[in-house]
Amino acid sequence: MAATNNLDDKSIRAAIKRAMKAQAGERLTDGDGLRLDVQPTGSAWWRWRYRFGGKEGMLSLGTYPDTSLSAARGRRDEARERLAAGINPSEARKDDKAAQALKAEAARLAAAGLPGPGTFEHAAREWHARMAPSWSEGHAGKVLALLVNDLFPFIGTSALAELTPPELLKHARRIEARGAVETAYRALKAAGAVFRHGVQNGYCDSDPTRDLKGAIVLPVPEHRAAITDPARLGELLRAIDGYQGTPVVRSALALAPLVFLRPGELRKAEWAEFDLDAAVWTIPAARMKGRLKAKLNGPDHVVPLAPQAAAILRDLQPLTGAGKYVFPNPLTPDRPLSDNGVLSALRRMGFDKDEMTGHGFRATARTIAAERLKIDPVVLEAQLAHVVADALGRAYNRTQYLDQRRDMMTRWADYLDRLRKGAEVVDLTSKRA
Repeated sequence: MAATNNLDDKSIRAAIKRAMKAQAGERLTDGDGLRLDVQPTGSAWWRWRYRFGGKEGMLSLGTYPDTSLSAARGRRDEARERLAAGINPSEARKDDKAAQALKAEAARLAAAGLPGPGTFEHAAREWHARMAPSWSEGHAGKVLALLVNDLFPFIGTSALAELTPPELLKHARRIEARGAVETAYRALKAAGAVFRHGVQNGYCDSDPTRDLKGAIVLPVPEHRAAITDPARLGELLRAIDGYQGTPVVRSALALAPLVFLRPGELRKAEWAEFDLDAAVWTIPAARMKGRLKAKLNGPDHVVPLAPQAAAILRDLQPLTGAGKYVFPNPLTPDRPLSDNGVLSALRRMGFDKDEMTGHGFRATARTIAAERLKIDPVVLEAQLAHVVADALGRAYNRTQYLDQRRDMMTRWADYLDRLRKGAEVVDLTSKRA
């Protein structure tokens, strides 16, 4: 059995003097793999040799005399304990250094009032910054607001590795208790994405939200209210004609049933998008609903304008045509009309939220045009700017079926005129669009 504790301070100092005088290195062994490598310059390094997994390893334990003989032996013994426990001492050393660096960085960020590395907020902001370029600006803003308002105040400073399913569910229940069930659901979903980012970057080992699937149950979605009875639609059209509010709101209400657009697409209409002589409204892809890729690279949405729709715009042009927006906000004309402007007008005319909404004009057109005018559903979906695939799975282009859609929009506008006059007309004889 090899001898241990072979060295003492006297023999070490003598070896250092010899090495400096001879300008040659010298190696001193203490036992159990511990040695001191003396350099010609007089510097001396403690090193410990070991075997792990059948391979030889070397661990540096410090310099002499900063690390004394007894301290070097103590560090060797600690490393041997790790080795006996099946832990590679060199890898453990790296982990210790990483933990110390993480702790130091956390202290620095805390002093600056910033979230520390490995905390939920730090990981969440990293994840958001990585994902935001692939999202629309609006969606990125909503996700950040969800994090800032509903998660950071409660778990932002917590280490990802220490958060548990019960703790996460407790905060989700808190959101749910205020009646924001969908927000609670989205908060857990966002938290799960943050944890997966944390796993990928070494902040935690797993995603605790996996154990919470089904914990927050979304209510059955309510369909947006829409009028689907032709006679009641005629009453709405007459109410719009008699609306006593501003010309801008009245024009927006009058145009809504004629264009099949989402409320935001209508409200944010810009005069530069219209060619009234050609009776065409071209909405840039960036303004349409969809993922960022479609907004950047997708086709514009072309809306054929029936003569009645073009007439509404021509009447409004002298009033708002000098500005950017067709329907400007009355208080801040450099911004579009708010969604509340149209909704409030509907309420004042006697159509409450359970009967009709701004988005309901699309469902109204889709239902009645299909049932009463027998419009081809494919043409209707194209006009609604829905992504529909053909038999080969290819999505229809927003500019397709333009001739059929132009004919459909004219027939639809004429049909609305007849309803406005109180006639419930069923057009079954005209050929399908």
